[in-house]
Amino acid sequence: MEGLIKKLKTKRSMSSLALLKLTCLLVFLGWMVVWIVLPLEVFKYNWLPKLAESFNPTYIGEQGVNLFFLTFPVMLIAVLGCFYLHLKDKRESSLERTSSPQTHLAMLRRPLLVMGPLGVVTAMELVFLIMGIALVCWHFGHYYYVSVKHPFMGHGREHQKKWQITLRTVSLRLGYASNISWAFVFFPVIRLSSLLPLVGLTSESSIKYHIWIGQVVMITSALHSAGFFIYWAIVSQLYLALEWSKTHVSNIAGEISWVFLIAMWITSFAYTRRKSFEVFFYTHQLYALATFFYVVHIGAAWTMQLLPGIYLFTLDRYLRFLQSRSRARLTSVRVLPGGTVEMTFSKSRGLRYNVASNLFVSVPKISSLQWHPFTVSSNDNMEPDRLSIVFKTGGSWTTKLYKELSSSSLDRLEVSVEGPYGPASTSFIKHESLVLISGGSGMTPYISIIREIIHQSNTQKGKVPKVVLICAFKHAADLTMLDLLLPAESSPADLSNIQLEIQAYVTREDQAQPASNSQDMLVHTKWFKPSPLDSPITPVLGHNSWLCLCLIIASSFVLFLILLAIVTQYYIYPIDKNTNSLYDFTSWVVWDMFLMCISIIFISSIIFFIQKKKMAALEEKQIMNVEVPTPMTSPGSWLCGGGGELESHPYQSLVQATQVHYGGRPNLQKILLESKGDDVGVMASGPRGLRHDVARICSGCGATNLHFEYLSFNW
Repeated sequence: MEGLIKKLKTKRSMSSLALLKLTCLLVFLGWMVVWIVLPLEVFKYNWLPKLAESFNPTYIGEQGVNLFFLTFPVMLIAVLGCFYLHLKDKRESSLERTSSPQTHLAMLRRPLLVMGPLGVVTAMELVFLIMGIALVCWHFGHYYYVSVKHPFMGHGREHQKKWQITLRTVSLRLGYASNISWAFVFFPVIRLSSLLPLVGLTSESSIKYHIWIGQVVMITSALHSAGFFIYWAIVSQLYLALEWSKTHVSNIAGEISWVFLIAMWITSFAYTRRKSFEVFFYTHQLYALATFFYVVHIGAAWTMQLLPGIYLFTLDRYLRFLQSRSRARLTSVRVLPGGTVEMTFSKSRGLRYNVASNLFVSVPKISSLQWHPFTVSSNDNMEPDRLSIVFKTGGSWTTKLYKELSSSSLDRLEVSVEGPYGPASTSFIKHESLVLISGGSGMTPYISIIREIIHQSNTQKGKVPKVVLICAFKHAADLTMLDLLLPAESSPADLSNIQLEIQAYVTREDQAQPASNSQDMLVHTKWFKPSPLDSPITPVLGHNSWLCLCLIIASSFVLFLILLAIVTQYYIYPIDKNTNSLYDFTSWVVWDMFLMCISIIFISSIIFFIQKKKMAALEEKQIMNVEVPTPMTSPGSWLCGGGGELESHPYQSLVQATQVHYGGRPNLQKILLESKGDDVGVMASGPRGLRHDVARICSGCGATNLHFEYLSFNW
């Protein structure tokens, strides 16, 4: 009887989820129809005047049409998405936390293109890319057609030549096309997003969409600006470049925004991000100024087209700011030979995350402004009260952090975190077998994946995938990273229920070198006693984060509309009416942005601090004293020639599953094409060339059994 009731509840829950998702889909399709209709002649000259009359200008003003048809649908989807994700989490928590395979999307997720500028592009991503470009071209083409059919002959333009007017028209319509790119550019980088999980994305996996849309913004903005400068120079009106009008478009505001965009664009290429992350990070903070001057440039009515992305991003950014004000409790550090470090934090048991998640870390002692993303190596099921990240020294920031953590005098380190943020689905674990390919520190994402498979093999009935780990390192000392496959602080892991094969390649050494000092090959563990100044990492909005986010989005947006109506009714509209002139073009936009920020800050702060107070009571129960253990020899040191006996059966099993090859690189094509089984999941993490090589092999005609699983491990 209980089983029947449970099945009925599960069926009802699935029906509710399907209904919510269908509703979100229908609202989204309606929103896209509005974008398609927007540049049409019939909309501008027939429908828009009637719609504008239906909105009371004394309360919302001329921005009412865009606010209702382009802002409200996205906010509704965001609210419904929060309900959907809350019900989904509730359903999964009542069942076993497993991931269902998405076979109907398997073909769309296969690599279709592997190109330098675009990277690895799946069929689904290519469809989104083509649709996006088509929408931009549609807007440009129809806006241009309407302009030609209904030309606007301003002051002095009747004496200009036709090609000069055409140049101005093309430049203006390129600006309109740029606006639609601006409307979408913020969505992929909203980390606490209820929109992206609806389509199986996170901010990490959708970074490429942000890059692509950003490129379209830069191209259309550059052509728009260059076209107007050329036009002004030809017709001897360059003075207009310095115009800051009170009644229409401010040219100089657009130019200031473009300068900031150029600085961001130049420093955002992959080479700059890898070689000088600090330069990329600091210049990218100019997005706030670039966005502000852009909305001042286009005015209040057009800003409503951009408002959903700006609104949700600002909300997400403020919540991350509130979370980062607390100091995370660092419980231990494992320092490995070769400059690799594992940092372990205390976390609330109510904080759940998927494998291959990312955590953003800031260390004020090194830099109070810099935030760096790291892959989470711990597993939420095996280590419910701990969260670990792994990094390897490379840049200046990680080198400084390594020195701090290696210092013998260190007894506490202030660390702020944001996240964790992870993939919405872990369906790749449902393959018959997994081939995990990594180069150097690219092995980090696989630590949590292998730990999850170990956990499932020990707690659930049924098969788990066979795992083949292909990892390449420059030096033998880096083999100690294999230690991290097993957690240091939890109960011993049982590896007898999984098929694990590790093929390790040391590319710059021909043979194992005996360790001159056995202490150099130890994994040194340092423990920190709990400090009352630190606290465990908790969900940013408590245990019911999605419900709280739903409340914040809905309440703050309603408050924004109320404040907007009050300001328009009692301040802006009386000025328009009594002075017989339009209210200042710039001031109106500033009012919109100010009211948006006030609404978000007020509502978010109240809910955040209420939830934080509730979590504080639970945190006190989690503080415990720990004894400092003695260092132990690692299996990695044994593999690379170090002495010492292994102290536990799991480490013995790990060493027995490992085969080390010196002086060469893995033959990826041979390894992958010889993989047995009809359903082989393949993942690649590491250098760009490695990921592209693996994607090309998996997309080949002879690799029908290989399923390339793309997760964003690199920033």
